[in-house]
Parts: sequence; C-alpha cells; structure tokens
Amino acid sequence: MRLWIILGALAVTMPALPAEITRNKNRGRGSMWWGIAKAGEPNNLLPMSPTSLHIEPAVYSTLRRKQRRLARENPGILSAVKRGAKQAIVECQHQFRNRRWNCSTKNFLRGKNLFGKIVDRGCRETAFIYAITSAAVTHSIARACSEGSIQSCSCDYTHQSRASSAIRDWEWGGCSDNIGYGFKFSREFVDTGERGRNLREKMNLHNNEAGRAHVSAGMHQECKCHGMSGSCTVKTCWMRLPNMRLVGDNLKDRFDGASRVLVSNSDRLRDSSNAIMSNSASNSVHNRRDGLGRKHRYNFQLKPYNPEHKPPGQKDLVYLEPSPPFCEKNTKLGILGTHGRQCNDTSIGVDGCDLMCCGRGYKSQEIIVIGRCNCVFHWCCEVKCDVCAIKKMIHTCL
Repeated sequence: MRLWIILGALAVTMPALPAEITRNKNRGRGSMWWGIAKAGEPNNLLPMSPTSLHIEPAVYSTLRRKQRRLARENPGILSAVKRGAKQAIVECQHQFRNRRWNCSTKNFLRGKNLFGKIVDRGCRETAFIYAITSAAVTHSIARACSEGSIQSCSCDYTHQSRASSAIRDWEWGGCSDNIGYGFKFSREFVDTGERGRNLREKMNLHNNEAGRAHVSAGMHQECKCHGMSGSCTVKTCWMRLPNMRLVGDNLKDRFDGASRVLVSNSDRLRDSSNAIMSNSASNSVHNRRDGLGRKHRYNFQLKPYNPEHKPPGQKDLVYLEPSPPFCEKNTKLGILGTHGRQCNDTSIGVDGCDLMCCGRGYKSQEIIVIGRCNCVFHWCCEVKCDVCAIKKMIHTCL
C-alpha cells in the first residue's frame, strides 16, 4: 500500500512535458485514404447494390472504420472522393513542377503513404498536401451532388428559398453546386482520425480547413438570360464552384507565406492539467469535451513561432518545422533529390539551374524533337501541318 501511495504522489507532482516534445510524431491517422487515387485502375469501385459498394481490398484497407461507414451510407461517394484525390495530385504536381520538391507520388501498395515519407514531417510541403487534398474532395463532392451522382445529396436550393428582392433584376434558379454538403462531408471523411489532441493533429486540421475555406470563398454567381432574341426578360442565377486551378493558385500563394506555429499557452495548461488528473477525473473531462460537439476540435488558435507575427488566419497554411533542402536523395525522408532534373538556365527563380541544382552545376545537351510545324487552316474545316525536326537545348542538374 505504501508503494502505491508513493507512486501516486510521483504521478501528481511530476511536471508535464511541453507539447512540442510529447506530441505524436506520426503524420496523422487519417491520411492513408489518399491511396484511393491510384488503386486498382480502372475498375476498383464497382456498384453492387443501391446500399453497398464493392471496394478493392487494397483500397478498403486504407480507409478507417468511419470512412467505410460513410462510403456504405452514401452510394456514389467513393467515386467522387477518388476523383478529388486524383485532382489533388494533378494540381499539386502542377503547382510544384518547377521546384526541388515536385510533389512526386508512389504506388501506395509499396509504401505507407501515397506522397511518401515527407508527410511524416510537419513542414510546408506537408501543409500544402493536406490543404489541397481536403480542397479537392470538397470540390469534387459539391460538384457530384449537383450532377446527381450521389444519392444522399442534390443541388443546393437554399438560395431559392430566400425572399426575392424587388431591387435586383434577376432571380435564383438553376442548380447550384452543393458547397454546404461538400464542406460537411469533407470534414467527416478527410478529418477522420485527426482529433486535435496534439500540435501535429492541430496543424493537419487547420490546413484541412484552409483548403475547404478557399473552395467555399471562391463560390461565385453565374447567370443565364431567358427571353425572345436574347432580350433577357428573365435572368436566373445560381452558385458555381471556383475552378480547381484557381484554388491551387491561391493555396500555392499561402504556401509561400505559410506561418510557422507552436502550441498556445491555453493548450499547454490543458495538457498539463490532464497529465496530473486521476483516471476518473480525466474521463469526466473527456465526456464534457465530447458534449461540446464535433466542432470543438476546430475551436483552437495556433500561436505563431515568431511572437512578432500575427496568428494565422483561417485561409493561411501552417507548419511546425523547416523543410529539408530536397537537394540530395534521402531514402529515410523519401526525398528523390534534384540530380537529373531539368532546369531553366535563364531563370533566376526556383526553376533556374542555380537553385534547382543546389550549386552543383548542370550539363547542357542539344536534342532533336519531332513535332508539327507550319500549320495552315484550310476551309472548311481542316488544319494541315508539316512534320519538322526541331533542335532544342535542355539543361539537367549534375
């Protein structure tokens, strides 16, 4: 009995370690679903009945229990999620095509993560991956609802229920993209496993929300005129999603100005108090938090690493640690390096040979490219071209 008393006293008096040290170093438990983008082409998702889907075992194993339930309850949803994941990869690789890290992916069956081990680090690149995948799923789901390919949602008609204004010369109509459903489902599906209990999970949640916020903020009004001879006697309008390229451009701008963060004082106090509580008290606190609802895990403010900087906003990307240089191959971090990468010898930007090759130098080679040239339009309606051999100079990093 005396031994238990001593151990209990030690448990109470032992100070809690800072959250930065004790945080879980894993990338976040909800990121494995990204592999759905490259699973079982082309027929990995085959409908069997209105209430179920046949999922390739390799895909099924990447989903968490809640994600599987959401797929069963919403026929057609997995196809939209897959399109969103593919769209995220395309956009990420476009935005980073001229940088040292070019958003390379791998076969998820051969590795633990589609984007490689870089996501194990809380750097800027990881922040962008989380934001663009969350944004793409939100975008894909919202569009799929308006196209009628998901049974559990449809067009967004909430605007049409509003009272018409006598001032404006148009009225709500058409089929608006369902951003409300897309936003909500993305939270349910993408954020599964991210409970916000440590700084890395808070980083993931914040960047997921930032991606969704950029899609929501880009919603715009489109209109169509109705009337004889284009007189526009009646004009109906609806809400349309932004182009995904615009979302990618905006997130890339946020990547360049991303904020480095650390845990706030309130979170440290909460973590410290939890560490010294008894089991019964901890359970009661946990129950009270659950009673606040799911939105409680998004109710936090990250503190900037530099106290002179302002706290990150809703659309800002956040990261925890500096990015690796990406110059040399590092299998431990899943970095391919820039040896053999093409560069622009006339550019002083990130795609220039000086920066891309990390000062190692580069080699130049003249190649011959066979392509069409001297194209002429002939009425009607044909374009005729010659086949030409064009000399081109390419530069690759040593």
